[in-house]
Amino acid sequence: MVNSVEKTGKTVPEAIELALQELEADKSDVTIEVLDEGSKGLLGFIGNKLCKVRVSYKETKADILYCFLRDVFEKSDVIAEINIDETEDELRADVKGDKNIGMFIGRRGESMDALQYLAGLAVNKGNEDYKKVNLDIENYRKKREETLNLLAQKLANKVLKSRRNVTLEPMNPYERRLIHVALQEVKNIKTYSMGEEPHRKVIIAYERD
Repeated sequence: MVNSVEKTGKTVPEAIELALQELEADKSDVTIEVLDEGSKGLLGFIGNKLCKVRVSYKETKADILYCFLRDVFEKSDVIAEINIDETEDELRADVKGDKNIGMFIGRRGESMDALQYLAGLAVNKGNEDYKKVNLDIENYRKKREETLNLLAQKLANKVLKSRRNVTLEPMNPYERRLIHVALQEVKNIKTYSMGEEPHRKVIIAYERD
């Protein structure tokens, strides 16, 4: 797909219209740069210089996210496949890559969370309409969610049997929320968080009827 064209015409509007026709775009979808306003030659017709414009599709937030991630991986010599899905209020980037992609996941997904934060800054810089960025690399978040759900159920059963609270390891806000949601409907179990970031932990506690 062609994203930008340069066109000439006797007038600027004429050059713009020719460019829009080639791009099959509306004026609201593009940015217009006048490269040369042209000039009338001697006696108004000898040596006339045509107007010249560059018309480009506006860069979307999905475009910005893709380019940001692509540049990060390329600069690190990591081969990655980036797929982006967009909803009204969220951009979701699913990434798969070679064996070196793991460096961008990090311990407990900490490197991935940092990259997601930076990607969000890049996408929303200078834009009034905020859009959340959700980054997942090699399905880490989905696998982690399944692991935490199983862990939550296992520890909840332990608490029900022993009636003693269980304290989990420190987790980020996203993972703590997964634990809370997984156990919110379990009878005689309540969960709450304790401590300061980044050492905040989830407590699974027994609650009498």
